[in-house]
Amino acid sequence: MTSTGIRLHAPAPGWSIDADVVVVGSGVAGLTAALRCEAAGLTTVVVTKARLDDGSTRWAQGGIAAALGEGDTPAQHLDDTLVAGAGLCDEEAVRILVTEGPDAVRRLIATGAHFDESTDGALELTREGGHHRRRIAHAGGDATGAEISRALVEAVRARGLRTIENALVLDLLTDAGGRTAGVTLHVMGEGQHDGVGAVHAPAVVLATGGMGQVFSATTNPAVSTGDGVALALRAGAEVSDLEFVQFHPTVLFLGADAEGQQPLVSEAVRGEGAHLVDADGVRFMQGQHELAELAPRDIVAKGIMRRMREQDAEHMYLDARHFGARMWEQRFPTILAACRAHGIDPVTEPVPVAPAAHYASGGVRTDSHGRTTVPGLYACGEVACTGVHGANRLASNSLLEGLVYAERIAADIARTGTLHPREPQSLPVSERPAHPLLAPEARFAIQRAMTRGAGVLRSAASLAEAADRLHGLHADARDALDENGKTAEPGVDTWEATNLLCVARVLVAAAQRREETRGCHWREDRPGRDDTVWRRHIVVRLNPDRSLAVRTTDATDFPPTLPQPQEQ
Repeated sequence: MTSTGIRLHAPAPGWSIDADVVVVGSGVAGLTAALRCEAAGLTTVVVTKARLDDGSTRWAQGGIAAALGEGDTPAQHLDDTLVAGAGLCDEEAVRILVTEGPDAVRRLIATGAHFDESTDGALELTREGGHHRRRIAHAGGDATGAEISRALVEAVRARGLRTIENALVLDLLTDAGGRTAGVTLHVMGEGQHDGVGAVHAPAVVLATGGMGQVFSATTNPAVSTGDGVALALRAGAEVSDLEFVQFHPTVLFLGADAEGQQPLVSEAVRGEGAHLVDADGVRFMQGQHELAELAPRDIVAKGIMRRMREQDAEHMYLDARHFGARMWEQRFPTILAACRAHGIDPVTEPVPVAPAAHYASGGVRTDSHGRTTVPGLYACGEVACTGVHGANRLASNSLLEGLVYAERIAADIARTGTLHPREPQSLPVSERPAHPLLAPEARFAIQRAMTRGAGVLRSAASLAEAADRLHGLHADARDALDENGKTAEPGVDTWEATNLLCVARVLVAAAQRREETRGCHWREDRPGRDDTVWRRHIVVRLNPDRSLAVRTTDATDFPPTLPQPQEQ
């Protein structure tokens, strides 16, 4: 796979540093990869868009899934994951996840993460949607992500890893042979570096998280603008299954016009016995699935949306009044505080909830070692598509996937690093014009188009409308650049808007191609699941002329990424 030659319009780097590995992102995936690389003796630099603890990991409430409980097995965890993935999981990728997962969690605990324990000192495990056993380890009741983030950040600082905070990564650097050679980035605040610079390294690990900000309402933080996926596409990498965006069923409803990050009401609340009800107090998930409120997330989100349509309602309710004040305060203190901050007391009243964009099951296509289709470029966590999640992620598998595959990436880099030693050099500069930038206000136009046309409910007509709107934004920026060479001023807002448009176009193109309903991709005009035609993956790459190349794989299994070097 060769680079597209496309890059974001940005000033030339004014400073540079050298490393063996640069890890982009500071969630569970990024920091785990960085710590393992550093432990292997590799000079490692961590670049993160905000502070080290500001990524999506800290917002994870429910926990991390692994077969750690008595009577539970990796085989049972595998079965639940495959069912949730609706026929599109890569079984070998899942087998790696569930087999290596328990020990990976134990290593996380050894790193310093403290999980909730029962009175006898054993891990206190809960249950979430799609799981037939209690296998979700949690911390601080509903603050698992915050605890994992704390432990990993402390470990990174204790080991003295070099970090660059408040830095938006722009583009991948490649050498004359097309192999990864580092990244360009823009540092946004005070610190050792400022402005646009470069980190030169023969291995780059993308752990940039999700792209939830492509929709108007999301559980994702403001930094989740799809930067890693957009960078990978410009570098020539392939992206797979981006149509499968998981909408979390129970997000605190703040009004029909609410935009930006919305408070999540963890699935663990339902795991502990909360009920989904309508305005009349009727439990509507019973009879729709054997697990009722604990069905996989796509089933629950569809159930909520159907009931909302039937009753012309803007939201449903989550009723956990029977928990009592003590359980709310001890088990779900974060959610309780968030609800009360918005004038809702779950102890005495049902909580209004509605689905919102939550997690991208697809992403940059990788193999079982996190290697992408660009030599030297790796991806893990939400930015990656390892094949684990298929058409719908099983609850609490995300933290585990980031953990397991980050460790596998570090092992691969350590194994192959001597084959591609760091050699500082003058890197070739693309002669192709820089990618035109969108004005900051285009971000809101993208979000509105995506929410209307590519949200929970999709159809050929709604997707066509979204595609037309996105094409118009793309054409306006392209034509402005072609006619007079002008583009929006380089800056964080314009780079983010441009990245959002890139990933939105890919998502809509894939959703238009998949003419069926599967997992969290719900086509109203194609309500059936068609395994004969569509038990396949949709792969997209960016052409040098900025058009999209969309193809469907010949089989359910992921095609290989690249021939990989072997140790001598």
